[in-house]
Amino acid sequence: MARRQPADSFGLPVAAIRAGHHSDAYLRLAKRVLEAEDRHPRVTMQVFQKRTTALAGIDEALAVLELCSGTEAGGRWRAGWEGLEVHALHEGDAIAPLETVLSIVGDYSVFAHLETVFLGCLARRTLVAGNVARAVAAAAGKPVLFFAARHDHWPVQPGDGFAAHLAGAAGVSTDAGGDWWGGRGVGTLPHALIAAYAGDTVAAARAFARQSPEGDGVTVLVDFENDSIATALAVADALGEDLWGVRLDTAEDLVDRGLADLGPAAPAGVSPELVARVRRALDDHGHRRVRIVVSGGFDPERIAAFEAAGAPVDAYGVGSALLRGSNDFTADVVCLDGRHCAKAGRRHRPNPRLERVY
Repeated sequence: MARRQPADSFGLPVAAIRAGHHSDAYLRLAKRVLEAEDRHPRVTMQVFQKRTTALAGIDEALAVLELCSGTEAGGRWRAGWEGLEVHALHEGDAIAPLETVLSIVGDYSVFAHLETVFLGCLARRTLVAGNVARAVAAAAGKPVLFFAARHDHWPVQPGDGFAAHLAGAAGVSTDAGGDWWGGRGVGTLPHALIAAYAGDTVAAARAFARQSPEGDGVTVLVDFENDSIATALAVADALGEDLWGVRLDTAEDLVDRGLADLGPAAPAGVSPELVARVRRALDDHGHRRVRIVVSGGFDPERIAAFEAAGAPVDAYGVGSALLRGSNDFTADVVCLDGRHCAKAGRRHRPNPRLERVY
């Protein structure tokens, strides 16, 4: 049986979730109604979504149920987790449309307020994991770096980083992105530091290498002057063994100087042709060991196009594309006291793949 993340590892705001502060108001009120009416229906609730994708966020959802199910009576919280029968799939499991990923059987009054929160965990994490999985598949074995942190609010970094890790991302850009799985942030010399060295990429790269953790290979952005070939060679000559790779990040509306001979036909931005020319120049000057990382507007489709073109890319840095789209989950009560009781169009869907959690 696969190991699950401990409930206390997610840093949940338990008191606020118990109070319904993060719940849809109508669900918070539904719980209040059941408690006020002393009604304790034993229901079966099942959770599903409508895509073929990779599941993520399930352990976080279970933590919400474990720590926040219950009832407040006389100013004290009475936990309800032990009265529930919970079955679930595992993090990273491949899931099919309409497949039940989580089943909860028990007194609905103790967990009615939690639907918003545990569905949100599943929706967000599975969205990220599915996007990363598609990028990883398109990259055909080459590393995909999760550079999405700057495209969303900072509190989501630990969970997003965990989802990306589950789906096969080779690294995350912030230490917070590694909090849930023991990783740490990786990255490259930033454009801003080059600017702080008056546009001298080599000087900035040398300083960056001096301060980088011992054993970490340095990767340097080489598009600051829009002359990636010349800058890559200068950096490789200057840093020698300290240089792990160069990163191409040419703006989509610029044509790199190294492609000027192509005239009007020269592709703008980072292109397979630019990558090929940088690779050839590095090889010709004795820098075969220097890797090439590309970034800037990459998504699974663009990665696939680079791979189909045979671009000599060693790793892909992908950002906002990994946060786009939606992957909604739905929770339905489908049985009451063991008898069918679902809204029209929904039915009980037992899933033999589910494992008993409690």
